[in-house]
Amino acid sequence: MPFDDHETAIAAAEAGAAVVRSRYGTELGRVEKTAGDFATEADIAAERAILAVLRTQRPDDAVTGEESGSSGPAGATRRWLVDPLCGTLNYAVRNPLVAVNVALRLPSGAIGAAAATDPFSGETFWTDGHTAWVRHDGADHPLHPSATSDLVDVNLDPPFPSHPALLLSEPGFTGRFRPRVLSTTLALLWVAAGRRAAYVTYGPVLDSVHFSAGIAICQAAGCTVTGIKGQPLHTGEGGLLAAADTPTHTELRTLITSAWSPTP
Repeated sequence: MPFDDHETAIAAAEAGAAVVRSRYGTELGRVEKTAGDFATEADIAAERAILAVLRTQRPDDAVTGEESGSSGPAGATRRWLVDPLCGTLNYAVRNPLVAVNVALRLPSGAIGAAAATDPFSGETFWTDGHTAWVRHDGADHPLHPSATSDLVDVNLDPPFPSHPALLLSEPGFTGRFRPRVLSTTLALLWVAAGRRAAYVTYGPVLDSVHFSAGIAICQAAGCTVTGIKGQPLHTGEGGLLAAADTPTHTELRTLITSAWSPTP
């Protein structure tokens, strides 16, 4: 019997995570993509495992994979967005801070289901489009955002319309929050789980295989999620500001605007 969409997302993400976990610490060949960007053999193998689940459970849907690109029926109106290993550079240097992301984009453009697995903690964060949970050892627990840690992850990877380091140097930021740089969307999941107060990235996030699952999980958990300057998501300057609550979001929005300086 076919899975529900969220169970399909969970099964696919966990299949990819099993590959990522099994290949960790081994010698891995690399496929160069652009300057400073590459995929490892683990990325490619994990994506194959994810695609095998999706093709079995949802053969009529299309897929956009980070490594394999677009596949599936040409007329499909539903599309799965797959990032088999978010944090490739971390993984390649044996830093186990990575996530495996799978999200379903509906014809409306909304994300109808999503799952993101931490291969090393064994946690899978997921949403059915309405509620948000974390599954561990077969048990599901609801996600509860909280800003009490004051920890804010800032993505420093380009491209960015204004350099994020300017936010880190803003006196009001360092006086109020404690910055972290994780370099994987695992941090976005931690906002939903109450382990981070907020997450900030200046790059594009629309239909992103890297961000779609985490955004959907944060939204379903009740986080305040907007574009980088507080505008509706996927408009204006783009980017992403996801905060555990509205007061934290308001403080960060003000600081981001104050530190804004367009890059040449």
